[in-house]
Amino acid sequence: MYQIKKLIICLDQTPMDETLVKFATYIAKINQTKKIYFTNIIRNLQIPKEVLKEFPNLIENMVEERKSQMKEVVEKNWDSEITSEISYVVKDGQLAKKVLKLAHEKSADMILVGRKVALPGSGVGSQRLARRASCTLMIVPENSVPKITKILVPSDFSEYSKDALEEAILISERNGKTIEIICQNVYTIPSGYHFTGKSYDEFAAIMETHAEIKYKKFIRKIDTKGVKITPLYTKDDDDDPVEDIIKKAQEIGAHGIIIGAKGRTAATALFLGSMAERLIQLNDKIPLLVTRPKGKNAGILDYILEI
Repeated sequence: MYQIKKLIICLDQTPMDETLVKFATYIAKINQTKKIYFTNIIRNLQIPKEVLKEFPNLIENMVEERKSQMKEVVEKNWDSEITSEISYVVKDGQLAKKVLKLAHEKSADMILVGRKVALPGSGVGSQRLARRASCTLMIVPENSVPKITKILVPSDFSEYSKDALEEAILISERNGKTIEIICQNVYTIPSGYHFTGKSYDEFAAIMETHAEIKYKKFIRKIDTKGVKITPLYTKDDDDDPVEDIIKKAQEIGAHGIIIGAKGRTAATALFLGSMAERLIQLNDKIPLLVTRPKGKNAGILDYILEI
């Protein structure tokens, strides 16, 4: 895994900005982030040529005003001890496309966006960014607090689940190994279990035992760096593992959920994975980190086609 050396934060001139700046401060402090880009996208700015001819400095003044507004929010919520180099970027056009392009140009390690429920504005299309970004994406619900003592990592014991767990371990290590990590596997009972002659509870016990065996094989492949990881097995009774993940995260008081994106290469860039897709859709309470190994070209093909 890698440190967050270059971070992009998507601001939109709403109260969500303060939350995002506080999270950016937290991330920068832990990672000793070198460069931070606070960005604001003016949606599809279309000004008649005649107006621009009459007022040639109109766009330039608008951009400078947006930068000043961003700077004011950042300075109000920033930790002066952090020495990261800060830049303010204002663009106009399609929001997600411009953010993706900026992330590609700057070789960003992470994009930080907000998840709104009651606040005004539509925000950034998190699913589109998660599918196409060539880096990790963090989605922060409104009113979240940058505090992490417990992380939930849903796992099906795949390679992308390994990415997510390694990211959680790295975060815990940088916090003095004080963060508790819960590795959750949601298992289902196949509909034809009754043909085996076993009862529902008996077959559930069999499925849980197999999950435990898989976890032991899975965890042996990972360098836990001495960080405590607690396995958790959850039986899916409603054929919706994502609801079980969100419910469990709330029950245990998790401060974050980390999940790996399936798209690890250019060929699979748009394949985020059904679980990640649903988590982005349904989770509006807990910060969600969608990990993707940097440098795997995820999203680049799509980006080039949209230029």
